[in-house]
Amino acid sequence: LNCCEGDILLLLDSSGSVANYEFLQLLRFITELLSPFSLGHGHVRVGLLQVGTNPNLEFGLDVHNSQESLQRALRHVYQLQGDTNTEAALRVAKRLLTETEEDVPKILLWLTDGVEPGDVDELMSELKARGVYVLAVSTVHGNYQVLQRAVTPPLESHLYSVDIDNIEIITEDLREAIIKIIRAERLRVVHLTSHSAVLQWRPILSTGSGYYELQYNLVQKTDPVTRRTLPGDSSWAELTNLQPDTTYTASLHPESNQRLFNTLSVNFTTLPDVLSPAVVSVSDSGPHQVRVSWGPLQPGRVQRYTVEYGAIPSGRVHTVTLHGQQNSSLLTGLDPGTVYLVTVSALHMNGKEKAMSVKACTEDAALPALAHLQLTSAEHQEVQVVWQAHEEGVKGYWLSWERKNFHSSTSKLSVSSFYLPPTSHSTRLTHVAPNSRVCVSPVYSSGRGEGICCTAELHAGSLS
Repeated sequence: LNCCEGDILLLLDSSGSVANYEFLQLLRFITELLSPFSLGHGHVRVGLLQVGTNPNLEFGLDVHNSQESLQRALRHVYQLQGDTNTEAALRVAKRLLTETEEDVPKILLWLTDGVEPGDVDELMSELKARGVYVLAVSTVHGNYQVLQRAVTPPLESHLYSVDIDNIEIITEDLREAIIKIIRAERLRVVHLTSHSAVLQWRPILSTGSGYYELQYNLVQKTDPVTRRTLPGDSSWAELTNLQPDTTYTASLHPESNQRLFNTLSVNFTTLPDVLSPAVVSVSDSGPHQVRVSWGPLQPGRVQRYTVEYGAIPSGRVHTVTLHGQQNSSLLTGLDPGTVYLVTVSALHMNGKEKAMSVKACTEDAALPALAHLQLTSAEHQEVQVVWQAHEEGVKGYWLSWERKNFHSSTSKLSVSSFYLPPTSHSTRLTHVAPNSRVCVSPVYSSGRGEGICCTAELHAGSLS
């Protein structure tokens, strides 16, 4: 009842070459063939297209959502008579089966006496190229060569030639062939880890219509079966405490007093075990320290962690031992601007060891700052600048100040700057604007150190 999901379009020969008795027998055969299926969206959708002089869509794929509705409609189907214009009907079938967004298997079931089917090869090939399965049932006087080219292999299960009075003998075989194409894999695994699995299925019950019985166990061993009862509105379940890298079988049986449902099943294999450390990262870097972290944290499985670190390429190796519940360590006393190789090793309870390494870089040490800066006003908006610095490693000095622009009508201020050699410890600035900020910074090979700024107040005496 609940096995399948897909579209079945019946292409029924309703032309004058088919005797009325034969036509009625085909309708009865269709009724019996489709009777077990659950119908409607999410299950099996059935449409009926009649072949005559002009094709006639008796009902489309979205019309019938129950067996009662389908059976009633089939009882009221009348033969068209006329010519066997299969080609025109196939063009309609192509539109119905291929111009849809439904991502489900699609079947065209052609029921015909096979008399003068027309030039159907190209249209049938186009349908099959678009993923449509073509199956055919012919009464014995049909054009068997045309039918052979039309159907989707294998011929032994997709093409039937049978006397109309004995057509019921192929019902079960043809139904099984259809089920193989549109069987819905309802129970599936949507998430796997080494110790858990999440199963998902399309809900077919409701809160008041029944419940699900879920059971699972190892495929290769005789361990006890684990059983769980889930409410009728469930659509997923998580299995936990599983063994890593192990194959399990799970089955889900919908229990309802309203109707019978098939048992759904699936096999799956958990992922290999993840042993810590599986990831190592570095943070909080400074000139003399870095923090190394690792995971996953497995306190019940790890006895201890060992962190070894040394400067690359040949620095002395330091070792830190930590308990199994710790997943980070701050490494201190490091040299600035240095690359270290850090290795985190875990000793597991079962005696196994696993290690993982990462490179860590310390930051460069802060550059020395300027020690002293003094400004002394001179004549004509000039300022004498004197400074002191830690001379080791100094490559020069960078000065900047606000300067009054005498050539501008708006008397705007402009920022001037220049570089002085390391032997300089003083300079005289001209055209200094009132309350100008004068800044001096020491320059090292790796960058500019911290400077000092003072405000130049233009009057006699010392300024700072």
